[in-house]
Amino acid sequence: MGHHTNLLSYRRRLFQPSPAGDRKLISIYHSRPLFSVNSNLFCLIDESMWGIIRQNVGVTGGLSSQGLGNHMMRLRPVASAMRSYSSATKEMTVRDALNSALDEEMAADPNVFVMGEEVGEYQGAYKITKGLLDKYGPERVVDTPITEAGFAGIGVGAAYHGLRPVIEFMTFNFSMQAIDHVINSAAKSNYMSAGQINVPIVFRGPNGPAAGVGAQHSQCYGAWYGSVPGLKVLVPYSSEDARGLLKAAIRDPDPVVFLENELLYGESFPVSAEALDSSFCLPIGKAKIEREGKDITITAFSKMVGYALKAAEILEKDGINAEVINLRSIRPLDRATINASVRKTNRLVTVEEGFPQHGIGAEICASVVEDSFGYLDAPVERIAGADVPTPYAANLERMAFPQIEDIVRAAKRACYRSVPMSATA
Repeated sequence: MGHHTNLLSYRRRLFQPSPAGDRKLISIYHSRPLFSVNSNLFCLIDESMWGIIRQNVGVTGGLSSQGLGNHMMRLRPVASAMRSYSSATKEMTVRDALNSALDEEMAADPNVFVMGEEVGEYQGAYKITKGLLDKYGPERVVDTPITEAGFAGIGVGAAYHGLRPVIEFMTFNFSMQAIDHVINSAAKSNYMSAGQINVPIVFRGPNGPAAGVGAQHSQCYGAWYGSVPGLKVLVPYSSEDARGLLKAAIRDPDPVVFLENELLYGESFPVSAEALDSSFCLPIGKAKIEREGKDITITAFSKMVGYALKAAEILEKDGINAEVINLRSIRPLDRATINASVRKTNRLVTVEEGFPQHGIGAEICASVVEDSFGYLDAPVERIAGADVPTPYAANLERMAFPQIEDIVRAAKRACYRSVPMSATA
């Protein structure tokens, strides 16, 4: 893609649920006119993108008294978030959990709006924003051209003026086009303004590998964004995670990167009565112990939590009682919960789909070595994606990412139930 391209057309492939609930592969072709000045790429942005800025920001330059009241209400402590949500009352898909969270937060606060590609007329590429355009109108559900740098920058500017944008990336791989706004504009402004500027913005969308989409559409950005001061990075697994964490992200005064997983959207999970309440939200920076155990600790996030839980069931049959921690938050990282678990089990396996070097598992390992080294009875085992660009071929793609059997083998090694890898190399 050169800087002097007059017409950029490319194909985005995605899995889209059919009305019957089945997943089918479709292709969407997009074109956008571009022009170049002094080797800098600019995108033509249609007039509809500016409507919300003119109406809600340009006139007042900030929050109205009503908006300020709503803003303060969003920052209220949610004491109930620390309770144990165990009374499951219904099943809900992750897709519906995200949609309901957006709907309720938009209804509660007129400063919340959604912006991104196909979020309106098309109801969202993955139907996360289904029904929101009809309910809230084009001023608060803003369809954009394919210009991630453009609408991410507009979102940051709107957040400067007190609005609460929720910016959807069709996939976080495309956030690379907007990473300057995410990091240099959103993450750093509060510090650089000596606390005078808050940036209450959420960047959300599917993260990590899907299926058969190749190297450029399969990366996990947890470690990328998790290394940046000023950002909060959340990684939901279940429907309750999705609802509670997205609500917390929208209400938070700081920029939040919200990393979902495409393959979890259609998964159903039990949801408690408390989680269905509109006031429900989960605390940012607090992990959840999904399964208690005494022999080994397994940390995971997003889709890998499900893999870890299945591995724990297999290990139980072999007499290994594994504790599974759902991180929920990468930044801030709940080091206290992780270290407390390791001090109980004396062993640790970390699981992630991202690259191994400088990964989330490496950070967790460092934290445990610094704080709980004397409690370890075995070396820490790190399970991560292969250190290669993601293959396109299905058989190679499977080998490039952690599988349940990989977690089981690592746990057995840590518990000295199998031959060490070094002995078979």
